[in-house]
Amino acid sequence: MDLESVIYNKNPIKEQSWKTVLTLAYQSLGVVYGDLSTSPLYVYKSTFAEDIQHSETNEEIFGVLSFVFWTLTLIPLLKYVFIVLRADDNGEGGTFALYSLLCRHARVGLLPSTQLADEDLTQYTIDGGGTVQDNKKSNVGSGLKLKSLLEKHKVLQRVLLVLALIGTCMVIGDGVLTPAISVFSAVSGLELSMSKEQHRYVEVPVACVILLFLFALQHYGTHRVGCLFAPVVLTWLLCISAIGVYNIFHWNPHVYQALSPYYMFKFLRKTQKGGWMSLGGILLCITGSEAMYADLGHFSQLSIKIAFTFLVYPSLILAYMGQAAYLSRHHEMESDYRIGFYVSVPRLLRWPVLAIAILQAVVGSQAVITGTFSIIKQCSALGCFPKVKIIHTSSKIHGQIYIPEINWSLMLLCLAIVVGFRDTKRMGNAAGLAVITVMLVTTCLMSLVMILCWHKSVWLAVCFILFFGSIEALYFSASLIKFLEGAWVPIALSFIFLIAMYVWHYGTLKKYEFDVQNKVPINWLLGLGPNLGIVRVKGIGLIHTELVSGIPAIFSHFVTNLPAFHQVVIFLCIKSVPVPHVRPEERFLVGRVGPKEYRLYRCIARYGYRDVHKDDMEFEKDLVCSVAEFIRSDTSEYGLGLGNFEDDTKMTVVGTSASNLEGVKMSIDDDQEDPCPQAEGTSELRVVKSPIIRKRVRFVVPDSPQIDLEAREELHELNSRGPTYALSIPHASTLEVGMIYHV
Repeated sequence: MDLESVIYNKNPIKEQSWKTVLTLAYQSLGVVYGDLSTSPLYVYKSTFAEDIQHSETNEEIFGVLSFVFWTLTLIPLLKYVFIVLRADDNGEGGTFALYSLLCRHARVGLLPSTQLADEDLTQYTIDGGGTVQDNKKSNVGSGLKLKSLLEKHKVLQRVLLVLALIGTCMVIGDGVLTPAISVFSAVSGLELSMSKEQHRYVEVPVACVILLFLFALQHYGTHRVGCLFAPVVLTWLLCISAIGVYNIFHWNPHVYQALSPYYMFKFLRKTQKGGWMSLGGILLCITGSEAMYADLGHFSQLSIKIAFTFLVYPSLILAYMGQAAYLSRHHEMESDYRIGFYVSVPRLLRWPVLAIAILQAVVGSQAVITGTFSIIKQCSALGCFPKVKIIHTSSKIHGQIYIPEINWSLMLLCLAIVVGFRDTKRMGNAAGLAVITVMLVTTCLMSLVMILCWHKSVWLAVCFILFFGSIEALYFSASLIKFLEGAWVPIALSFIFLIAMYVWHYGTLKKYEFDVQNKVPINWLLGLGPNLGIVRVKGIGLIHTELVSGIPAIFSHFVTNLPAFHQVVIFLCIKSVPVPHVRPEERFLVGRVGPKEYRLYRCIARYGYRDVHKDDMEFEKDLVCSVAEFIRSDTSEYGLGLGNFEDDTKMTVVGTSASNLEGVKMSIDDDQEDPCPQAEGTSELRVVKSPIIRKRVRFVVPDSPQIDLEAREELHELNSRGPTYALSIPHASTLEVGMIYHV
């Protein structure tokens, strides 16, 4: 079984082999859990940086450990592993995956080119739990009222979009801050082996060099990076858990008592305002938890759950308990609270642990960078982010991507944070606010998913948002109060990205509305007649448009200003739909515009927000074959179903040539000569790649009683195209050249 089939499998326990699941779980260590596993480097250091008075009773230390334990248990384990991961959008995760689910179950999406035909897509009818639902069946009770309320008020739809964009912007901000604090905290261990003056001049340059190395690795792809980084994370987890066990038994075997929630109450009662402000440091223990959901499309749900539950979670708990056990026996070393993790490492192991920690910091940064790439790809596909170059680094797993512009932008911002702050405390304040904001947005969207997608009780959704929302709101308030101490950075970054994304989305909507208002009525087209009032020359003319119905205004401009036009005209619309993937057999919607003799067609190519679209020869071949297959199978008199020319929305679903095994095919053969062999039921399109080597493209039409002479003539015209190689047009931009058809 290949990895791609594992990712999109909806019954992992039954279908996947355990070998494959465990392999994915191992690889997920290097991509998903790198950030979360790095947090022991700076949690205690950031927490005790506040004005907390230490005493011999260990109440503060045990209180912090209790907070860390229950925060890790409730947020990553209970919320994400057991609840949020179930809300996958056909195997995909992240903020926009939740938004996509909501857009399909209630008409709250603001994509302008939606069609009823999109609801017939296979993945459109699968809910957030992997269960097939009848989307046309309304919710009952309060769920129906909520759905009607959201669909009725545009203001609520915009609020929902802005909420999703805020979460997205904070993920991008986290992609800037987490690499900075992870690498900087790891390098801070050099303080134990050199003077303060030396450390000050070494720490920042070393951190910057490591960050440059990290971002330079991104173009190799998630799969290669994951295989390279997974051993580092595994070694790190085993290392910190072993050190934790040693510290527990050597310094304070009774530290397990701090797991009682009673110590959280004692901590807040004693420290009061200082303890509340220190929650911003405790919050850092769950940085990277969102990556479990954001990177879901790179692995499988089951593999991520296994890796966290049986390895990451227990290792982190042991690490934090070990640090607390050491600190509980070293109250006199006040300065060591500023050093954090490294002071609890046995002296003989500090240098090896420092080396592993630096490698681990690089891995920790990988998770958020990967998540940033994924969510920007989703935003761009849904019209909420400017178009960027997206490179798919794996031929087997479509979710693994690399975006050069975003990668280098993140690198520059990371370097600016390290050079500007030079302090773990302020970096932690910034990273904490970004992380908790994303979690709050996820909690809000999840409550709506429970009602609209899972059809659960409103009271259950209210309990969910009250329980987890109150915990996250407490941490959010503790982070927001540190606005001037670094928390302003994610707010500033998010504000800039939010404005850019919302303006882009607004402009996309306005452009589409303009095209709709200015489209040409079909009566104008009918008045021109079959020749459109001009000379029709052999060949295919592609009119790119965003309209899914009607005739774009640009076409009337061409017709009225050019003396000739192509014999076959295809109005091509490439659009995104609110699903992660569109199956190849459901890729195209093809229909006619006007009567058959006009030779006008509309072709809509549909792509999910995780799909890759390449404007290459393969796409051109699929496009022409889809129209040919529509011609072969079309039996209506006018190609409009009811013969009503005012309605050109009647479309036929046609798959790609590779998925449609019984449809029209193209067979390309090398041919140095110029003979034109005859073949019953086939048309031939001769493509000249160069003046010397010719390619003969056989346009194979399966024998069928539906293929009459009129259809064969129409197929002949579809493939009649003039030579362009003489004009030195790049071959990659054409699908030409001569055609001879024999029946």
